[in-house]
Amino acid sequence: MHGALQEVENVCSTLLRKKLVYNRSDEVGIVLFGTKETCNDLAKEIGGYKHVVVKHDIKVVEEGTKDALQNLPRGTAPGDFLDAIVVGLDMLIKRFGNTKGKHRLCLITDSQHPLRDPPEGTKEDQVDTIAEQMKKHDIKMDCIVFRESGVQHNSVMDENDQLLYHFRDRSVAKVVQVDTPTSLLGALKTRIVLPVTIFRGDLEVSSNLKIKVWVYKKTSEEKFPTLKKYSDQAPPSDKFASHEVKVDFEYKSILEPDTVVPPDQRIKGYLYGPQVVPISSAEWEAVKFKPEKGVKLLGFADRSSIPRHYFMKDVNSFVPEPGNKKATVAVSAIARAMQEMNKVAILRCVWRQGQGNVAFGVLTPNISSVNNVIPFSSIYFHLVRTSGSFSFVPSAVYHHHHNLLKNSRKRQIA
Repeated sequence: MHGALQEVENVCSTLLRKKLVYNRSDEVGIVLFGTKETCNDLAKEIGGYKHVVVKHDIKVVEEGTKDALQNLPRGTAPGDFLDAIVVGLDMLIKRFGNTKGKHRLCLITDSQHPLRDPPEGTKEDQVDTIAEQMKKHDIKMDCIVFRESGVQHNSVMDENDQLLYHFRDRSVAKVVQVDTPTSLLGALKTRIVLPVTIFRGDLEVSSNLKIKVWVYKKTSEEKFPTLKKYSDQAPPSDKFASHEVKVDFEYKSILEPDTVVPPDQRIKGYLYGPQVVPISSAEWEAVKFKPEKGVKLLGFADRSSIPRHYFMKDVNSFVPEPGNKKATVAVSAIARAMQEMNKVAILRCVWRQGQGNVAFGVLTPNISSVNNVIPFSSIYFHLVRTSGSFSFVPSAVYHHHHNLLKNSRKRQIA
């Protein structure tokens, strides 16, 4: 893997830098195999496990962890990934035992080199033994097989692939094959987000036609963690100092500067010229815009009339209500008609009752390539804010929806 090691270093370093920002309490260790040297606890304790090096013990993520991935040695010894898995598994068990938490192994290999024969049994038996220990300690594994396109398969590669798939069949691993170094980043998923609906209800095509749909988030913006105030007033020798900063606000009257005004005697005021106009929360509620929950189809537009740069925010996926055959047929019919006519739909969306704003977006068809008994289609909603299986793309359309409605122009979000 010498040709891809530089990209592997870059991708893994990127993930570790992300952990420094988002998951500072995570602990990471690094094991190399196929190296010229041997350095691991199992080799010292029981022998064997040659050409496997523990480059970085399992520790809380720090700058040194990222540095350990720089200038990886280019070994020439055959890489036995089963030995590396056992060494990594041993490190996790010794470090965490049976403590609760998410414990993962991530294997990156080209699986092109023959594995050594175990002293007893077969390689499949060895995989079964490893899988049992992983299940016992609730450890999961991601297997990423990097193999450039054009590489000719041989019996060794087929045997190694079958061993990795055997881990998958034992429900302890996921196997992903990639053929370019850049695709490694997509294969290395740091967390799994379960799909959650943001809307369940009617897609109102007209007053006489309503289709039951569910809307899921297809993409979501990853936000930086909130920065917190930090106090350096505690003495450096105090190991139990929390360094927290607590902020208290007090409101006082100009007429009585020594008297604190309680919350029930305070009201918001807004400048109107030189005067301050008080407006109570009850008055705010009375004039607040309160759209009704629902999704309405406003019309259709040519796909060519919606430039790609109109796509501005998250994409949502619209799918027919599960188990509802009429809704499935209706969504499929609309999606296929839009696909054939090269059209998109313009939607007005209020995802929940009491939502303070309205989302405008573009619904684009997404036709499944698999032949189903019932034709299935979904639509992506590209909107000013979200999208769906009818995909709704959030777009700047929100600010120009008058032009959208006038000129039938809408923005999509990818």
